[in-house]
Amino acid sequence: MYLHVGNNKNIREKNIIGIFDTDNASMSAETRKYLVDAEKEGFLEAASEELPKSFIVYSDHESDFADRGKFKICFSQLSSVSLIGRLKNYYE
Repeated sequence: MYLHVGNNKNIREKNIIGIFDTDNASMSAETRKYLVDAEKEGFLEAASEELPKSFIVYSDHESDFADRGKFKICFSQLSSVSLIGRLKNYYE
């Protein structure tokens, strides 16, 4: 199954590590540093040009991110509650 995260961007459900609310998660200095580092290394992408409400951390099996402990991050204009709700609807 794939999770649609906005603007024709789909992420394989089994590759998702976590779905996070941007406002709450970015309050932590450690999370902000993680996001800045990921952007510098080219692991960050956006599903939309709109203001992001959430971000998804996921592995990309076509590359060796998981082997190196690196994961991609995709910002989404959809809320974390909406994204998690989409996953729950699939399993109910």
